[in-house]
Amino acid sequence: MLDDRGSGSVLALGILCALLTLAAGAFLAVGAGAAHARAAAAADLAALAAADVVSGRAPGVPCDTAASIAEANGAGLAACDQAGVVVTVTVAVPYAGLSASVSARAGPPRGAEWSPG
Repeated sequence: MLDDRGSGSVLALGILCALLTLAAGAFLAVGAGAAHARAAAAADLAALAAADVVSGRAPGVPCDTAASIAEANGAGLAACDQAGVVVTVTVAVPYAGLSASVSARAGPPRGAEWSPG
């Protein structure tokens, strides 16, 4: 008959490896969620700042303002589009070799009339 001594150590090592793999996956998932939340906040703030420029409430160029606000919030401006008084921005936050991208729109409500002043 074979001797079973030491088999518990191998089993414990296998369980430990499985737990470490699960923990690493959980940390990556939590980090990705945090990167997405940071990107969402940066996109919202960048779009609002650009809309303030379009409306005349702030000086500057809308997309330049959006880029600086996104950068100040740890994101990079991936796209900026101004259609009339509506500004849509897309920002990206790098994480673990990938990036979390989020778009935000700012301007008057859809279908609303807007005039400066």
